[in-house]
Amino acid sequence: MVEFTLFCPYYRDEMWELSPLNARNNINKIGNYGRTEVFQGKDPDMQRVMDALVRKIVAELREFDNVMFEICNEPYVYNLVPSAWERHIASVIAEAEADLPPHQRHLITQNIANGAKKVVDPDPRVSVFNFHYARLTEPVALNWDLNRPIGCNETGFDGQADSTYRVQGWDFLLSGGALYNNLDYSFTVGHEDGSFVNPPTQPGGGSAQLRYQLRILRDFMDSLDFVRMRPAPELLRRKSRAAGTVRILAESGKQYAIYIHQAEMRKQQRGSRYHLDPGPRKATLELDLPPGEFRLEWWDTKTGRQLAQESFRHKGGPRAISSPRYAEDIAAKIWVP
Repeated sequence: MVEFTLFCPYYRDEMWELSPLNARNNINKIGNYGRTEVFQGKDPDMQRVMDALVRKIVAELREFDNVMFEICNEPYVYNLVPSAWERHIASVIAEAEADLPPHQRHLITQNIANGAKKVVDPDPRVSVFNFHYARLTEPVALNWDLNRPIGCNETGFDGQADSTYRVQGWDFLLSGGALYNNLDYSFTVGHEDGSFVNPPTQPGGGSAQLRYQLRILRDFMDSLDFVRMRPAPELLRRKSRAAGTVRILAESGKQYAIYIHQAEMRKQQRGSRYHLDPGPRKATLELDLPPGEFRLEWWDTKTGRQLAQESFRHKGGPRAISSPRYAEDIAAKIWVP
């Protein structure tokens, strides 16, 4: 999937000095305002140019079914982008694709906040609501009632360990999130293949190994009919102390996905961050399952290997399952074969 971000606020003056939307940088001499006023609709001529750009991009990409259009990156920073302007751009995208059958129109995504926030008065044209740095899973719980996909479409600044971003991805998706990606600092000029080795001063991570591990997460989700599943924390009756944090997705009586990790959130100078306990352990969970024949499979989140499998017949009610020995995190799925 490619999420094409159409606009971004100008955080600093040096960004505005380089922008073609600045009247000093275009031959049209439009955009005669400061960087904080770019998306306020004060210059009708400039707004017409922005709208034309959106229509051109949408037209050029209409044949690609793997593209989503995000209206604006971090519009909430310094309150530089009003919601009315975002709604206007969403309408331009929608009108540009009005001639397409509904199933061929591209998803429109909206970046709501850093962390978590309740979406109020959601735009009906927006399909996906995105959050940045959703290190906890509140945005999913807060907005589950919208019945629309919730994404964590930017994370980073949590150090360089692959395990941090692997756990964030698993934790978000197994809590009911629909989208996860991270800032990958291993892609740089001269290392377009993602092979750059981050120096100790780099604020984020990224590596070929992390991308391999995130592929395992993708494969795990693809092994499920996940669109029929919902967060089901109430199915966890009891857990051993070694179990740490447990996430459960379920389609009752048919399929269950379980993720266990040993990360905890700790307050830092720059917000809360994951800290992983790397010690080896085994976890026991007691789950509330209906009667039936089931298959249980444990996955290694680092290698993708199936660590253990078993079939069992259950009479209904609490059922104890025990993990193989693992470090940091482990995943399991239970399904009716």
